[in-house]
Amino acid sequence: MERVKPYLFYITLFLLIAAICVNATHYDFDLWARLIAGMGFVEGGQVLKQDFLSYTPTHIWYDHEYGSGIVFYTFLKLLGPYSLIILEILLYFSIFFTVSRVIKLRNSTSPYNILFYLFPVMALAENFNNPVRCHLFSFLLFTVFIYILELVRRGKNRLLFLIPPLIILWNNLHGGVVAGLGLLCMYAAGEFLNKKPFKKYIITLLFSIPVLAINPWGIDYIKFLLMANTMKRPDVAEWWGLFSKFHLFRQIPFKIFMFGTLGTELLLTVKALRTQNIKEWYLKLDKTKLIILAGTLYLAISHIKLLPIFAIAAACFVYEDFYRLINNIKMPVWKDRIVYTAFLLIIALNFFTKNIAIPVNTQAYPVKEIEFIKINNIKGHLLINFGLGSYASYKLYPQNLIFMDGRYEEVYYEGMVPLLKKFYLLNPGWQEVIEKYPPDVMVIEKYYPVYALLSKSKIWCKVYEGQDFGVFVPEKERQKAYKQPSDDINYYKNTLFDTSIKF
Repeated sequence: MERVKPYLFYITLFLLIAAICVNATHYDFDLWARLIAGMGFVEGGQVLKQDFLSYTPTHIWYDHEYGSGIVFYTFLKLLGPYSLIILEILLYFSIFFTVSRVIKLRNSTSPYNILFYLFPVMALAENFNNPVRCHLFSFLLFTVFIYILELVRRGKNRLLFLIPPLIILWNNLHGGVVAGLGLLCMYAAGEFLNKKPFKKYIITLLFSIPVLAINPWGIDYIKFLLMANTMKRPDVAEWWGLFSKFHLFRQIPFKIFMFGTLGTELLLTVKALRTQNIKEWYLKLDKTKLIILAGTLYLAISHIKLLPIFAIAAACFVYEDFYRLINNIKMPVWKDRIVYTAFLLIIALNFFTKNIAIPVNTQAYPVKEIEFIKINNIKGHLLINFGLGSYASYKLYPQNLIFMDGRYEEVYYEGMVPLLKKFYLLNPGWQEVIEKYPPDVMVIEKYYPVYALLSKSKIWCKVYEGQDFGVFVPEKERQKAYKQPSDDINYYKNTLFDTSIKF
């Protein structure tokens, strides 16, 4: 597709990413905590450092995503809820726009083959959340770092002065800043093995580490980052491995892209070794590229949440290899036009048939159950699953305080999630959580074993049952009559971002 005009490529790529984003069915349950943090800064003029949403013990709030929260809340306040989807589209498009600039830098081949980009874009489809997530800032900056460092490899060393300021920005947007530091290490190691100048990357790294202290918590935040990036999260699915039992038959598009990438590199290696000995092959091998692909692949296999960094790295570095394999395939001009016409028609059909909206899924969020608690003024401590906690806080504070939410290590002490897990699964000691931290009301998913047990309890009474959740209060606190929440889904869509939190 060397004859394709860049503007046609970028328009098609933008519309493809937009179509995927508006069709996303995954949710960022932590969005509400991010909006609360952003609200605290924009409305209250402060970075929140103490939790006020929970009734359980908490430590200093090391919010490694506070900057993202400020951006999200500012967009919401000034431009409305749909701006969060637009922001997501812009960030994702910026990632692949930057990828295309890396590809152009590394190749004499045209970087505008939309069919190639389809694979990494679709590889990340299951990581697209509607609306936006904080880690998009990390993925974008990771891509920008690759572009800068590839320019540096070509002699533009002055660009290294951009790295420390970008580290400061990245560090105050998202804790994924460690990926940027890791990238510097990989370039230093790779260029050392390539027998090319490498000290400049080490010097840049040495200047970048101290500036991590430029944040609202100072040097204590660096200690927190070290802890947060090395702690195990066995109860959080997005931190499980790519081939774990839960994810074994998920992330299929990514696995296809991953094996396609590995297959491309393997075939080229075999092809090269047919015409040269191992020493010659090794001398010509780009060790920096190899280290980056191997390192990001390891992270992707280890943690589902880190899949995008491999997809981005592979898209940047494998494009040229892919075309080396198929360099004899020439596509006539009229076939280029068919491909783009087909893409644009499918995308257009998607937009015409899609009711684009901020998602309110009553199977994902207990919207009616939370509304029930609110309109009946059921006050006190609310026990709800940690993934739903920030939504409950956003809608119910100060009427209710929660047990915990997805801020996890940012706010809570180790052991709180396992304690909650014992309760939901009725594991030995399951009553410990309600004895140690007694709730006044509970919202429980129906599929957990504890739901059936509480439904038969004489101590707890089920006062509302929705499609996927139930609301329980102590039998002695049960009222004779309760108001029922609206069944109008449009009511929940129109009030989704309403909150009683004030600063």
